[in-house]
Amino acid sequence: MRALTVLDDNWMGRPHTIGTALLESDGHRSIIDPGPGSTLETLRRQLQVHGVAVRDLDAVLLTHIHMDHAGATGALVRENPRLEVYVHSKGAPHMLDPTKLLASALRLWPNELQLLFGEMLPVPAANLRILEGGETLTFGSRELEVVYTPGHASHHVSYFDQQEGIAFVGDTAGVHIEGHPYIMPATPPPDINLEIWETSFAAILERKPARLFLTHYGFSENPTEHILLFRERLHKWAAAADKIIRSSASDSDAMDSFMTVTRAEIAQFLPLAEVEHYVFSAGLNLSFLGLARYLRKRASAAG
Repeated sequence: MRALTVLDDNWMGRPHTIGTALLESDGHRSIIDPGPGSTLETLRRQLQVHGVAVRDLDAVLLTHIHMDHAGATGALVRENPRLEVYVHSKGAPHMLDPTKLLASALRLWPNELQLLFGEMLPVPAANLRILEGGETLTFGSRELEVVYTPGHASHHVSYFDQQEGIAFVGDTAGVHIEGHPYIMPATPPPDINLEIWETSFAAILERKPARLFLTHYGFSENPTEHILLFRERLHKWAAAADKIIRSSASDSDAMDSFMTVTRAEIAQFLPLAEVEHYVFSAGLNLSFLGLARYLRKRASAAG
């Protein structure tokens, strides 16, 4: 028996914001991106609806270590000490000791970190399975190809189920709430890189998946069109941020201008309630901060 179930983590009481994929195959159960610590109880309930307890899980597969994707991992391992946690080598140190990750997140959310993301516990080294990309993971009768897909984060991987034609791409293909037409960049600090991102787009497209699964949120049914539209918008947003930064009197003015421009663009495609859903899901202010950091690093490197 093989099954794929989307579990809605209902982040901050908002459906279709963070999704965890439950993969079942011949008695083996894995989840991709368990979400933050703040939604752990929801994840537990969602698993129970499908007859699965945390103790029944065999593996946690992380696309990357940002708290909205990976924050609940340590708590899951504490509850189920036999869990294997798959993570890229660049992210593994932060799962062993999330102190630096938490300090960085606290700078971005000085007053809301606990509310948004809850607790992030360390994962013991014995539970970690280190990935570089290029591996094939076998879970029951399911095989997943691991591909290194940086750009959104230097520690990002994607998982490809060639038999079912599904690519689990985390944030590599942006934010796209299933059933809506808009694809939105998510470009938080600290290591956005548009040049490297191009190699990740190519890696996804060359595998010709039939569907993409995005953590934010659900399936996209036309991967080629999705990637091309997202790539175009990503570069458009970077160009807009560059222009706004150059013409603004301060960083705060630049952020306000960027958010006004991008929010107006989103509103061309979505009703108001969904505009807010997208802005919240992706963290629009963080997207500006990430692009601004990337543009300054690029300008400095160019001399």
